[in-house]
Amino acid sequence: MSNIDKHKKFKWDSNNKLEKNNEETEGVSTILGDPKKAILKFSGLLMVAMVLTSLNNVVDGIWVAGLGQNALAAIGFVAPLTLLIAGFSNGLSNGSISVISRLIGANNKKEVDNTAIHIMLIILIFTVVIMSTVGLFLKPLLIMLGTGSTVEFGLQYGYIIFGGSIFTIFTVTSYGILRGEGNVKKTTYAMSLGALLNMVLDPIFIYKLNMGIAGAALSTVLSMAIVSFIIIYWFRRDTYVNLAIKNFKYSVNIMKKILVVSLPSGADFLIMAILIGSINIILVTVSGIEGVAVYSAGWQIVIVAVVLLSPVSISVIATAGASFGAEKYENLNIIQNYSIKLGILIATITSITTFILAPYIAELFTYSPATAGLGGLITEFLRIMSLYYIFIPIGATAASVLQGIGRGRDYFILTTLRVLLLSVVFAYILAIPLGMGQQGVWWGLVIGNILGSLIAFAWSKLYIKKITTLKGREHKAIKS
Repeated sequence: MSNIDKHKKFKWDSNNKLEKNNEETEGVSTILGDPKKAILKFSGLLMVAMVLTSLNNVVDGIWVAGLGQNALAAIGFVAPLTLLIAGFSNGLSNGSISVISRLIGANNKKEVDNTAIHIMLIILIFTVVIMSTVGLFLKPLLIMLGTGSTVEFGLQYGYIIFGGSIFTIFTVTSYGILRGEGNVKKTTYAMSLGALLNMVLDPIFIYKLNMGIAGAALSTVLSMAIVSFIIIYWFRRDTYVNLAIKNFKYSVNIMKKILVVSLPSGADFLIMAILIGSINIILVTVSGIEGVAVYSAGWQIVIVAVVLLSPVSISVIATAGASFGAEKYENLNIIQNYSIKLGILIATITSITTFILAPYIAELFTYSPATAGLGGLITEFLRIMSLYYIFIPIGATAASVLQGIGRGRDYFILTTLRVLLLSVVFAYILAIPLGMGQQGVWWGLVIGNILGSLIAFAWSKLYIKKITTLKGREHKAIKS
């Protein structure tokens, strides 16, 4: 379908707004329709893509491990710097979902297209900043991070990754634009294709072409580049959003709306890094390196579980944003309640599975004589943390509702409280003053998450009640 044909599907009034809902794209119709159906549909599709992406990360690590521990360590040293890209990209993606979905809910097609081009402008600015700072100062940064003899491996990998960062930032952010217009099918196709391409290209570039660690980086960049061009093709032909430059009119207000959600969301990675560092410090105090090793191994499984729960939260941002833009405030409670139920169902299955399989999962990290003694401790960690999963949907959904309606500051406060502050405080109290050691840290993480999630739930409910009440008063005033 050509761009011209695409716009024939729509009818506009004098203010460039859609006049008929039945002329919308399938995705737009979905996010403006029954919120329960939208969340269920979007979550199922996104979960497929998330699983493939997680699998890609595991496979990527396995191929690189074949190059030796120096190559594997080098990627680990570059990881904190790549988190800058990942954090900002995911933050901008969530900001895009929020703003685009709200504008679609308000039926303002002109602003949707203009906002999308502003998002592209932010991508360009951030990429230039990344390439001119991290790229130019990569070697001293890696040395500062303690790479030692692995610095050359880090440079081979890092220069290619940061040199091609435009493709990574563009694809991840574009996923947000597509999700914002309810186009989750294309998001799933793109994410799945990128993961599968990387898994296929890795062994070819690393071993067949004998490029080593540089081949691992090149396969990642090339995969993202191919996906980027496909997404550009979609944007030019059959998506609701149109990236034609003629639709661009610079607005400070639009930039502010995007960044007020994107920046707090992007800080998630920083919050997680601080959490890991803080817990490591407590563990070193109470149990030495052994505790850190148990936490490092077990936390990888926790992250996989969190990834399985994230599609529901992402779906909430789009549906809540669309309902808020359409002033259907009563839908916000429906969205939150239904998403929590769906999330708890997924979390319960994940929790039971983790509890039962904990000893077998622990064996994946304890197959060598050096780590054989950690099996029981990792099993204990996983079984305690299985309770952690059940309350994640309560807090994450509440935060996502606030994120969807543009309350980026509230989202940041609640995420910091739930994920970081309460978890660290309770981990410290239980582990050191109360003398529970490692087990106190694990229970501290669980208790902190439970309390933080309940606070987030109450916070979001109060805000929804506030805006619903205000809207009701406006209607009464009009009638009178």
